[in-house]
Amino acid sequence: MPITPVLDMVAAAKARIETLSLEEARRGAEAGAYLLVDIRDPRELERDGRIPGAFRAPRGMLEFWVDPASPYHKPALADGRKLVLFCAGALRSALSAAALMDMGVEKVAEMEGGFAAWKAAGLPVEQG
Repeated sequence: MPITPVLDMVAAAKARIETLSLEEARRGAEAGAYLLVDIRDPRELERDGRIPGAFRAPRGMLEFWVDPASPYHKPALADGRKLVLFCAGALRSALSAAALMDMGVEKVAEMEGGFAAWKAAGLPVEQG
């Protein structure tokens, strides 16, 4: 059986998840209804910066941190806010949002264009 191309997987995920515009994500986070969740690699954060106030959840730990039964659970990821995932360019975040939906997380979405779009739009970024 051939390997399913990852871009096909991303397209399938995007067809079933919610994608929020940058403005929707920003407004929802400012209002306290959404938690922006940065799933990028630590090297990306150092190199490119981060969105102030975003919760950092490495992609490899995301499902473990979301699961209340996991010894690695992070309460911030289960406080009732919609989790709005983002990565560099909205590929990993699409797969991650689909994975969380498969776990039963109801309030989850991705941010359109990811961190690159946020930065290009001139929205706040902090370095380091």
